[in-house]
Amino acid sequence: MNFADPTVEQFFQTYTISNFTVSDDEKRVLFSTNLNGKMNVWAMDLPNGFPYLFTHTEQSCQFLKEDPNKKFVLAGFDHDGDENYHLYAVPYKGGNKKKLIEADKEEKYYFAHLNQEGNHLYYVTSKGNPSFLNGYRFNIESESEELLYEGAQGPTFINTVSLNERYVVLQQLLANTYVIGYLLDTQTGEKVTLSEDPERVHVFNHSIFVSDTELLYVTNDRSEYAYIAKYDISTGKHSKYLSLKEESVEGIEWHKESETLYLWTEKGVEDHLYSLKKDNDSPVRLDSPLTAIEQVKVGKSGQVYILGTSATEPTNLYRLEKNNKWRKLTENKVLGIEKEELVEPEVVTYPSFDKKEIEALWFKAKPEQDNGHVIFWPHGGPQAAERKTFRAMFQCILNQGYSIFAPNFRGSTGYGSSFVKLVEQDWGEGPRLDCVAGVEWLFDTNKCDKDRLFVLGGSYGGYMTLLLAGRHPEYFRAVIDIFGVSNLFTFVNSVPDHWKPIMERWIGDPERDKERFEKDSPVTYLSTMTNPILVIQGANDPRVVKEESDQIVDALQKQGTAVDYLVLDDEGHGFSKKENEIKVYKEILDFLEKHRVPGK
Repeated sequence: MNFADPTVEQFFQTYTISNFTVSDDEKRVLFSTNLNGKMNVWAMDLPNGFPYLFTHTEQSCQFLKEDPNKKFVLAGFDHDGDENYHLYAVPYKGGNKKKLIEADKEEKYYFAHLNQEGNHLYYVTSKGNPSFLNGYRFNIESESEELLYEGAQGPTFINTVSLNERYVVLQQLLANTYVIGYLLDTQTGEKVTLSEDPERVHVFNHSIFVSDTELLYVTNDRSEYAYIAKYDISTGKHSKYLSLKEESVEGIEWHKESETLYLWTEKGVEDHLYSLKKDNDSPVRLDSPLTAIEQVKVGKSGQVYILGTSATEPTNLYRLEKNNKWRKLTENKVLGIEKEELVEPEVVTYPSFDKKEIEALWFKAKPEQDNGHVIFWPHGGPQAAERKTFRAMFQCILNQGYSIFAPNFRGSTGYGSSFVKLVEQDWGEGPRLDCVAGVEWLFDTNKCDKDRLFVLGGSYGGYMTLLLAGRHPEYFRAVIDIFGVSNLFTFVNSVPDHWKPIMERWIGDPERDKERFEKDSPVTYLSTMTNPILVIQGANDPRVVKEESDQIVDALQKQGTAVDYLVLDDEGHGFSKKENEIKVYKEILDFLEKHRVPGK
């Protein structure tokens, strides 16, 4: 019996799992997912439960935290992608949410910590200090709050809280690559720097208390790659705890009962997972079933739970059991298509204009489907990277015969702190030339004919897509921009308030750097943007606001460039609703089909 080829919908019936939490008794897992088409919180009883709806919100969930006394579950929800998260409580057995703290629509609330007794909630908010943020301790029983600090100089977040609640670890964000750590003594009000030298550019990251006076934290201070350091509060001394060669530690979890540290690292396009016993300097590599780890939790039993993905596997939850075997808790897969039928990328490298080696992922369409066309994909961020993660869009496009090339140009993470900083105050020169070198490499290696290349990107990748379309139109058949920055002058003033303190180091100053802002803004090159273009935008996007897309679409239409414009009224910086996601990628495939070489 013959069946039709896979449809677009099949690839997008995979679902997203954005975060999860495990109950103290490890009998239940809660996770935020669009399993029924829109983002909601679902529950699953362990060990072999079936997912059931926990609370119905149809909104993105920022965090989940169970009350240790099993009275409630805390969660944060925004509205249609606006990223203005508010704090809610849900009955422990599930049901309708209740707003925990009344807040204006434009205010933001970020969960930080819930104490062991379940009565003190620590959070950070934009209320009263939208640029730098303030931190509070909220008494859930009396519904009273206490101001812990007022942020200044840069947006300041609560990183962790000691078990006895005396100490609060803070992060002051001056840039993505410059984050200072502080220790706040809530008894005395004294605040001291945890960064050894706050004047030295570095990142102070994830931290955990292993006792009331011992703190482990992640930093890249005086190092290309992030490592774990130790701070003794009683002596004020720092020491290096663990580092790995050419791997950046991304996060750490501590299991108190066995005195075991779990850590996950980033190395190029893959993540690794390790365990380390106390007083041991040799971490044990755990054979993770996933190549990209998004979240790790360690249960009281010592079992490890991970959330993540790989290039050919959608987001799934796994548990490492006592026999050191991984149990798959969710079965998220492409409808009717085996994992082996999907495309695993090849890791390649090529030299850029200044001889820097650029790593990239090359997804080659299967021979029986290959139509000879290639999608050039500059990733978002820009201080992020394209990694071995599952993208339904990629596998759907590959199934339609298009190959995909995704370079990790300068500014990408995973290749050392110096490489990440190369994009700062240089959004449009070095990274663009890395992309140009990648295009030339595709042509030189015969991976793509010169008349069969498209460019497609989102966020910073959308910005780079527009810039390449304006400065190098001869390379591309057509262009697809998903919520991309079109004008640096308007972008720096339209970002969320707590982003604005970091914009100078990230992009520059529009007055001092006027000439560079003009040179690096896609709108400067309207006259050479002659290729057909599809622009996609979420109306509620708080990061790259709709006006960024409006202005370039209007200008291109006035000059006669063929422009298709799709605006999603109930989305922000991404697509949380399944019907919208399918609509977007059908539009993209139709656009590619319309503009590819006839007969190919």
